[in-house]
Amino acid sequence: QVQLVESGGGLVQAGGSLSLACAASGSIFSINLMGWYRQAPGKQRELVAGITRGGITNYADSVKGRFTISRDNAKNTVYLQMNSLKPEDTAVYYCNALKPGYNFWGQGTQVTVSS
Repeated sequence: QVQLVESGGGLVQAGGSLSLACAASGSIFSINLMGWYRQAPGKQRELVAGITRGGITNYADSVKGRFTISRDNAKNTVYLQMNSLKPEDTAVYYCNALKPGYNFWGQGTQVTVSS
């Protein structure tokens, strides 16, 4: 099992910044991909950004140039720096970890961007 504990999030005005962190513990070996997803009310959960153990990243088109995902393998932690936030970024953000045959989720953290 892998436990994912998210921190950060909160309320910010449009144009502001927030940073999320996700610490992984437990059977963390063989985790290949970590990422952030989000789910807004009435919408499906969507990928925001992902990063491999080797540092290869991918982003949703809607956040490219504004969000940055990073990973500290020594701390087993993945980060999401969110800049130039927009009201449409409002959602519950979930940390995700993938290892062969397994898919783990954090409990989610609320990000609210006011206009």
